[in-house]
Amino acid sequence: LFGKGAQLEPQKWLYQDGYYAAKQTVAVIGPRRRILPEVRVLGPCRNASQVELAFTDGISQGIDLPVRISGDVKGSPGCVLMGPHGVVDLTEGVIRAMRHVHMGPADCAHYGVKNGDAMHLRVVSRGCTTTLEDVVVRADPTVKLEIHLDTDEGNAIDLDHASHVELIKPHACACQTH
Repeated sequence: LFGKGAQLEPQKWLYQDGYYAAKQTVAVIGPRRRILPEVRVLGPCRNASQVELAFTDGISQGIDLPVRISGDVKGSPGCVLMGPHGVVDLTEGVIRAMRHVHMGPADCAHYGVKNGDAMHLRVVSRGCTTTLEDVVVRADPTVKLEIHLDTDEGNAIDLDHASHVELIKPHACACQTH
């Protein structure tokens, strides 16, 4: 996509150590042949290509996005990636990232959760108090506490104007349905 021997160049370091938004961008082209230009590439490189799109981007591209944890791309839709020096036709790898929270061991102990557990995120924002459910815990000893939502979710709950954000461990329900 960027020419023979090209390496990603960090433009901005992200909150998680070692991760960055690269200077390089690609165009994403879906089945409707509409172009999402200048989609930022994130580094470092992984073993497989993955494109994470927000729900509305998937609609505009004509891609029925499965909601998946990052890295779980098997059987997902594909797209075309266009860079300044080439084109790649991905047969799979396009997902909508499942909302999740990165936690180290101390965070997991504090909240009483483990990798794969689901939590709730309560956000108080300008008359738009919302609780998002199914925030999956991604536990790893090398990460810092950080919640990942897609832009559609963040905009819908007016996250930019949040006055209070709280992670909640849901209680097990002993409810019965009839």
